[in-house]
Amino acid sequence: MAPAPTLTPKSGTSWPDAWRRCLTVAPEAFRDDRVLNLWNAAWQPDGRVLPAVSPVDGSPIAGPPRLDGTTARQAVRAALDQHRAWRHVPLEERRARVAAALDALAEHRRLLALLLVWEIGKPWRLAQADVDRAIDGVRWYVDGIEPMLADRAPLDGPVSNIASWNYPMSVLVHAMLVQALAGNAVIAKTPTDGGVACLTLACALAAREGIPATLVSGSGGELSQALVRAPEIGCVSFVGGRDTGAAVATAVADLGKRHVLEQEGLNTWGIWNHSDWDALTAVIPKLFDYGKQRCTAYPRFVVQRQLFDAFLAAYLPAVRTLRVGHPLAVEKQDDPYPELDFGPVINAAKAKELQDQVAEAIERGAVPLHRGSAADARFLPGQDTSAYVQPVTLLNPPSSSPLHHAEPFGPVDTIVLVDTEAELLAAMNASNGALVATLSTDDRATYERLAPHIRAFKVGHGRPRSRGDRDELFGGLGASWRGAFVGGELLVRAVTRGPEGERLPGNFPEYQLVP
Repeated sequence: MAPAPTLTPKSGTSWPDAWRRCLTVAPEAFRDDRVLNLWNAAWQPDGRVLPAVSPVDGSPIAGPPRLDGTTARQAVRAALDQHRAWRHVPLEERRARVAAALDALAEHRRLLALLLVWEIGKPWRLAQADVDRAIDGVRWYVDGIEPMLADRAPLDGPVSNIASWNYPMSVLVHAMLVQALAGNAVIAKTPTDGGVACLTLACALAAREGIPATLVSGSGGELSQALVRAPEIGCVSFVGGRDTGAAVATAVADLGKRHVLEQEGLNTWGIWNHSDWDALTAVIPKLFDYGKQRCTAYPRFVVQRQLFDAFLAAYLPAVRTLRVGHPLAVEKQDDPYPELDFGPVINAAKAKELQDQVAEAIERGAVPLHRGSAADARFLPGQDTSAYVQPVTLLNPPSSSPLHHAEPFGPVDTIVLVDTEAELLAAMNASNGALVATLSTDDRATYERLAPHIRAFKVGHGRPRSRGDRDELFGGLGASWRGAFVGGELLVRAVTRGPEGERLPGNFPEYQLVP
């Protein structure tokens, strides 16, 4: 067997290269050694900068400049002033400014993608897709916003956005620009775990076009009084875990505040009376995109026991093809970016947490069916690999394990075997609600009979479901979602006021309305 080729970083893609380009493109938002916060329509050199390292190789990168609660309150009050002015800007002017911001983002899409690679470890293909989905998604709203705003008005205060780190562009920036297009000033907190430079560049390009954006960094606990509870806030939009989401949900319920709270759930893929194994084999690698660090990832398979041998014959060859490694490592400098399924998880602490959970589950009885090898990964010589987790598949995690009932947010699959339809549904509903689910069964009538009992907002028949783009709606059932649903026209309705007594589609304490 020939020795593995020695890999080197692709030329022009280093973190210093990306940082120098940020200083050139947006000197108002970047300093030699830090990013700035954006509030009161100006870039502010305030906040205590925390050290940060890239999950790619453990090297230093820009950290978030964390504000204190008092300064955050000042930023929110300034955002209200911006909101009161912006809501009266004619729609055609808002459209023109948002469109100009999209053109600027498109011009610098490769730099934005490179920042995502370094800050959150996305492979190049997925980093570019994140940027492009943001741009293309908002263009859809720019082109069709008029009927969505018919008989509607902006909220009384700005929209506050608190989102997880995994999709800075296609979730957070996308939401901010649509909210602004609808007539609202927008506030965003940079995710603590990564994405601050990418978000800073995106907001700098938008702010130049007059978009009333505020971007601040800080701990959720310290800034929640300002970003969630402040009376100036017209709506809170949150994407993250259930623990933090529960605290936000309590606050907005107490205050009667408009809210959109997307929370995690254990998305499941059921196998029942199924025979199209080639289709399953083809989709398995795609389910590992970005190491399953997605709100719509499928980490749990619920398999009919009598089909388990056929399932393994389809699953194991596919999972063994996964390509893992340094997202910028190439054999020759003129090689294209490597085609990877995933790189690192978000940080070394998360990698250790996952590895510990897997080890504990096996100690308590889970059966390891597959474990990837670091020897097969694409790494640079001597590279820090502490944030990398090789794919793992476990059979029957014990009920005491977090892997039994919670989303791992990493490349860990679990399989549960069932014998009856009742067991199938119970196992697919293990987390009290999910965002997506899929049921693979040959019989359409069986799918139509069982699917309504699966507690997920979207249920696919033999194919994965996703968050969606443009006019596709999105939400969650059970504990996976609180507040208004989004996607298509519903995203605009969530951040605008309609007729008196309007009931928005969503999952609220007093009612649930599914469109």
